[in-house]
Amino acid sequence: MAKPRRNVKFAHRSSLNTSSDFGGSRRDSLSGDDNSPLSPLRNGVTVDGADSHTGSGSPVLKVLPPTETKQRQNVKTSNLLTRAKTPPQEEPPPLSEYEKKKQTFITRTIWTLVMIGTFFWAMAAGHLYIVALVSAVQVITFKEVIAIANVPSREKKLQFTKSLNWYFLAATMYFLYGESVIYYFKHIVLVDALLLPLATHHRFISFILYMMGFVFFVASLKKGHYKFQFTQFAWTHMVLYLVVVQSHFIMNNVFEGMIWFFLPVSLVVTNDIFAYICGITFGRTQLIKISPKKTVEGFLGAWVCTVILGLFMTNLLMRYKYFICPVKDLGSNAFTGLECIPNPVFLKQEHEFPFWMQPVFGKILLVEPMQFHILAMATFASLIAPFGGFFASGLKRTFKIKDFGDLVPGHGGITDRMDCQFIMGFFAYMYYHSFIAVHSHATVGGILETAITSLSPEEQLEVVERLGRYLVGQGIVSDKARLPWTSTTLEAEH
Repeated sequence: MAKPRRNVKFAHRSSLNTSSDFGGSRRDSLSGDDNSPLSPLRNGVTVDGADSHTGSGSPVLKVLPPTETKQRQNVKTSNLLTRAKTPPQEEPPPLSEYEKKKQTFITRTIWTLVMIGTFFWAMAAGHLYIVALVSAVQVITFKEVIAIANVPSREKKLQFTKSLNWYFLAATMYFLYGESVIYYFKHIVLVDALLLPLATHHRFISFILYMMGFVFFVASLKKGHYKFQFTQFAWTHMVLYLVVVQSHFIMNNVFEGMIWFFLPVSLVVTNDIFAYICGITFGRTQLIKISPKKTVEGFLGAWVCTVILGLFMTNLLMRYKYFICPVKDLGSNAFTGLECIPNPVFLKQEHEFPFWMQPVFGKILLVEPMQFHILAMATFASLIAPFGGFFASGLKRTFKIKDFGDLVPGHGGITDRMDCQFIMGFFAYMYYHSFIAVHSHATVGGILETAITSLSPEEQLEVVERLGRYLVGQGIVSDKARLPWTSTTLEAEH
């Protein structure tokens, strides 16, 4: 009978099912004592897995040499000391509701100042920079709104839906921007040999571009997805109308004079600020269910404040020709200034009070007509333009999203800040051309357009010759300064 080995104790049964990896994969004992019966190492004896020679699943006991046993015990002791010295990492406590609101307020304030600074920098830099800013806002807004409905197209693996959206945007912008440039800069476009064909056939080219997109859309229809694709087609065109077309009119306001761009934007911002202030101060009655935080008191209080501030801003801006003059040169800025004959709406005129107001205010009032027009614009900005924001709120609720994007920290997307601006800019354009614009019977650009598109080259030369004779006869130019086309030249050519 074999002699039993001394100083050998078998490990606890539960430890037999554990791994023999001493690199740290084995679960440590609760006490961290190597003499614990659960310890993988005790008195130089380890428990290994199945015997590879016998193939049995029984654990095999190994007696380690004293040197290796001491090394492993030292490693174990070192690991335990390291864990004891390392303090446990505590998670930071969650922010309170007050801290969250404070952090949000700081973020919103910082980015509000950034946006205001960018806006005023663009205004001082010139009309071209404002046009670029409007274009960037237009493209980003289109992207944010279109992205809401693009998610299902990726799920359905429809490849060309997104590409078609951007193509229709490019074709629409080409048409609208071209219309504006041709209308306001005829005197430049129509005398350039390269731009003249594009200007003459602009609408036909735009139509061909749109039809190419239309044909490609029909060719890309996929069986089983017809309803979804036609819905996307309609959604894209709705966004083009509500965003791109209305942005086009805002850009036209810039060309008519900086005041027609700055005032509508300022009125909407002013109304938004005072609606918030008046609402949290004495708001009690809910205004509309789709925006539960809007109150009747805030709505009406903002109207009064917007009218007052609008009168003040108008009286200030009318003093500077940079704001009231139409732009003829896109290279102009706040430092070069502009020169023009002011629109009569900016000049003081006599207005007679109704007889029942004369005992209080007198018979005659000397005031600029623009002071009356700003009342209408401020009223629209306060009572009608906010419904553009309500429309956007309903759209977000439909798609169950909080914001249209996260481009501006603390504010959401560009669309969240521009939802009222589009409809206000559209109104300002229509109001200006209906009640304020001075429609002259003839302009240099209009005469050039008629001469170039309606007269033959021989007739155009005759117009130049006769105009030269008129200028010499009136003493406006000398005979030597006349253009080289003379009646003799014309007769020889005929």
